[in-house]
Amino acid sequence: MGSPLGLGKDVFLHAQKIFAVLLAGASLGTRAAGSVNLIDHMSRKKLAHSEDLLSHNIIIRVTETMFLKLEQLKKESYSPSVAEVCRKILSNQKIKLHHQDVSMNPVMEELAGIRKELKAIGVNINQVTRKVNGTADESRRSYYAMQTAGMYQTIEGKVDRLLVVVTKLAEKWLQE
Repeated sequence: MGSPLGLGKDVFLHAQKIFAVLLAGASLGTRAAGSVNLIDHMSRKKLAHSEDLLSHNIIIRVTETMFLKLEQLKKESYSPSVAEVCRKILSNQKIKLHHQDVSMNPVMEELAGIRKELKAIGVNINQVTRKVNGTADESRRSYYAMQTAGMYQTIEGKVDRLLVVVTKLAEKWLQE
């Protein structure tokens, strides 16, 4: 016949079990009171190739020095774990190490500042251009044209500074 609410019998029985666990947890005052996984039938996605599944544990012991080296490799390669680094070493895969040259930080900050300034000037030029196109009065159009010309001169100075910075970068990175 089903449940009193018209649900299927199995759904009704499943709901009864969940509420029984909730009530038992609440009456016992446990932490689990009210926290039941309502979707207990979901599992992780199956891998397309079963040979890709990591199914065997290998437990090894290493010295403190070796472990610190593995930890350092993990940090420098942005690997999620030491185990991942070990798997790459065992399978002879390349480990890409990421290195940041801190001597380049001031140059990169300057480049970012120039980029920000150029973007702001570009926004201003777009606003002035919109005003020029929306104005029929010739005197206003010439005023906006002069204003835009001044902005282009500002851009010229920024581009010159940008070329100087890029030249310094090229000298540093392309030295032989």
